[in-house]
Amino acid sequence: MLKIKQELLAGLAQALDQLSPGAGDKAAFESPKVAAHGDYAVTAAMQLAKPLKANPRQLGEQLKAALMALPVYQQWVADIEIAGPGFLNLRLKPAAKQAIVTEVLQAGEAFGVQPSNGQRLMVEFVSANPTGPLHVGHGRQAALGDAICNLYSTQGWSVHREFYYNDAGVQIGTLATSTQLRAKGFKPGDDCWPTDSDNPLAKNFYNGDYIADIAEAFKARATVKADDRAFTANGDVEDYDNIRQFAVAYLRNEQDLDLQAFAVKFDHYYLESSLYTDGRVDATVNRLVANGKTYEQDGALWLKSTDYGDDKDRVMRKGDGTYTYFVPDVAYHIAKWERGFTKVINIQGTDHHGTIARVRAGLQAADVGIPQGYPDYVLHTMVRVVRNGEEVKISKRAGSYVTLRDLIEWTSKDAVRFFLLSRKPDTEYTFDVDLAVQKNNDNPVYYVQYAHARICSVLAAWGGDVASLAGADLSALDTPAAQALMLLLAKYPAMLTAAAEGFAPHDVTFYLRELAAAYHSYYDAERILVDDEAVKKARLALVRATAQVLHNGLAVLGVSAPQKM
Repeated sequence: MLKIKQELLAGLAQALDQLSPGAGDKAAFESPKVAAHGDYAVTAAMQLAKPLKANPRQLGEQLKAALMALPVYQQWVADIEIAGPGFLNLRLKPAAKQAIVTEVLQAGEAFGVQPSNGQRLMVEFVSANPTGPLHVGHGRQAALGDAICNLYSTQGWSVHREFYYNDAGVQIGTLATSTQLRAKGFKPGDDCWPTDSDNPLAKNFYNGDYIADIAEAFKARATVKADDRAFTANGDVEDYDNIRQFAVAYLRNEQDLDLQAFAVKFDHYYLESSLYTDGRVDATVNRLVANGKTYEQDGALWLKSTDYGDDKDRVMRKGDGTYTYFVPDVAYHIAKWERGFTKVINIQGTDHHGTIARVRAGLQAADVGIPQGYPDYVLHTMVRVVRNGEEVKISKRAGSYVTLRDLIEWTSKDAVRFFLLSRKPDTEYTFDVDLAVQKNNDNPVYYVQYAHARICSVLAAWGGDVASLAGADLSALDTPAAQALMLLLAKYPAMLTAAAEGFAPHDVTFYLRELAAAYHSYYDAERILVDDEAVKKARLALVRATAQVLHNGLAVLGVSAPQKM
């Protein structure tokens, strides 16, 4: 059907060029707002009416006649109706819709996947400093980043997943101090441990039980290994630097365990500290100064970011000689560009909104060939967690927030991923733990997975050779329920493309829920394992194709497609 659609689009372009030379680029099909009106809608007649100074309805009549004169339309289109001021509604012949079943079965897991475009994409996400367990907000970011990576992989991009973190900043120093105090036998509430919320030092101490766990492991001279580092503690509670290195490695390992539980893998871990040790920060600042994009005022070095659309100029180097946090970000993104990533997407919380303009301004001011609008950003809101009807705010292990691992343990990896991807990233979201564990149609991930499992049970009951279904005679698939299901299958590739372009994995969840609903309706409308062998094989081919698309879509989200439930 996808090939047929392309042939029909080519025919539409040809007919439009006959009406108005050059109008062929307006060839497009839309989905009718009411399914009963047809399978494709064409609005080109109304678009051409004004420049041609013609009646749109009459143009529609001319376009209809031109289309129905084409062999490809005679072969695949049953009827064209003119509606309203000049809409053309196309009704496909059943054979045109049936072709999608064969296409899905032949392509399998590659259905919807585009050929390589030769371009490299980096998606940076999670990027949590190793100062504590990953919280639910990191979980939303991990789900978004991984799904966007999967979406772009289906569109032919070579995708690189990167985790960026600081292993030597102020927060790391606070982590080391908190761990050292625990290792010496102190705890929150002791005189040396600030508890006054008005005391700025209190905010710089980590109170969760995980700090005590790190301290005990340090005293036991444990060895910890993370994806990007390994370290053995010497057990000396006075050795601050050894404690710091051990605590970082310990928490990086903890983060890896969180990510493993969530089935997220990274290709590379990039250290913010390396931007300084490798001289990239200094080189970036020197370039900006040499380009005349900075000035000194009040003892600080400023970037002329207003030249690039920012609402005010930004301090780059403070009076004490330290750099503000966006400066290494600029250096980091120059490194991304130099590493050959023509497109970069950063997944971050909405609190990073203010960094977008200044980072992009710094990249333009550096004048290294980076295009405007680089990098792209996807900003997400935090997540509220509700359990037993009440909001959950505290994890004993973390001290002040619900961890990603808590949420996975309470529900499942599949539920957490699907739920966190079921809304636009910038939309507030409440994760209902009770709903996520229900085994009924109110639970969206269960509803979709059950559709897949239900199909697998039908195929198992049949017991035949699934591979043989690719050659089945599909002419029996001419009922409204079957045709509606086939039309929905045909929308999958375009949906993937639009979801990737819009950084919108939630579109995949919406599509899968719609497809699951269409299958459940089809199952209720038509018995599949009938006595008529030809009808049975045709219906089995259709539901097998549906299972394949459900499987493919769930894989994009990082969610499993169980065969039994």
